[in-house]
Amino acid sequence: MRKIIHIDMDAFYASVEQLDFPELRGKPIAVGGGEERGVVSAASYEARKYGVHSALSGKIAKKRCPELIFQPLRFERYTAISRQIRQIFYKYTDWVEPLSLDEAYLDVTENKINISSASKIARLIREEIFATTQLTASAGISVNKFLAKIASDYNKPNGQKTILPEEIDEFLAQLDVRKMYGIGKKTTQKMYQLGIFTGADLRTKSLDFLSKHFGNMGLHFYQIARGIHNSPVRNVHIPKSIGAERTFAVNLSSVLHLEEKLEHIANELTLRLHKKNVKGKTLTLKIKYSDFTLQTRSKTFAYYIDDAKIILKEAISLLDQEKLKDSVRLIGIQISNLNTSSNKEKPKYIQLKLEFENSNYFY
Repeated sequence: MRKIIHIDMDAFYASVEQLDFPELRGKPIAVGGGEERGVVSAASYEARKYGVHSALSGKIAKKRCPELIFQPLRFERYTAISRQIRQIFYKYTDWVEPLSLDEAYLDVTENKINISSASKIARLIREEIFATTQLTASAGISVNKFLAKIASDYNKPNGQKTILPEEIDEFLAQLDVRKMYGIGKKTTQKMYQLGIFTGADLRTKSLDFLSKHFGNMGLHFYQIARGIHNSPVRNVHIPKSIGAERTFAVNLSSVLHLEEKLEHIANELTLRLHKKNVKGKTLTLKIKYSDFTLQTRSKTFAYYIDDAKIILKEAISLLDQEKLKDSVRLIGIQISNLNTSSNKEKPKYIQLKLEFENSNYFY
């Protein structure tokens, strides 16, 4: 039985802006999205009260909250603070799996400070993060990543929740399926249509039923309804794909202009591939039209590629493959089917078997 902590910084980008610019504290702010066609990357809690959230267009965000203040993205600053936070994680355990700049899983079943209480470790980490960065974090603690992730959202901001082994069934039974990590909007709607609203409803469905309606994900849903999630914390992050893209200030209809943009994107993508020291066999061209519909065109090679000239040539070939349906808002290139799994040794994991006595397991 593992002891897993999920640490999630509270409104990270927005909180950094309010930290660096005290005049923004207590005010509704959005990071990114300030341009005419911009998209919000993050929102402060003050802005979230108005329905402003990430991936929302800046135009709509401003309508929802006329007093909204837009701040430009400062990735270098966020990355620098993220490094500080990860250094704190590694003081407690080597088993750290970052999900993004502002969240990570930690396996503290065995830890560097020899404390048996995962809840206490989570509190110590949150206290040290605040002392170091003046930013708050929330935490979820349980026996696996799925439950820890759900728990970290429970007492946000600046709180934590522990789901004990004996509490799992009851906790999941009353939980709305839309709050289960990994179940998106479309899947939620489909579950609602099938009469599945809570974890208890999901638990009544057989594996055959779930597989019939949700395909390969049926087994996953069957297991999480019972609190089963065996994925270990991986302390080595292996990317599945690497890409680069551009959103245009003005929609483009000219193939010639799009080819010019692709040259810059191919060069940027090549730098990213070289930085990660990886190559890939599958090239995908991503096209988003003015009506926000998305189209992808892919080609898989018999060999790995990471050369800018080859990437550009093949991307242009995919662009010319079919006539554009409309003017283009965004275009990008992605390389997947990477050589990471075949050329690099996979990390080894050890399943720790511990005796469980009572709820003191986490406390």
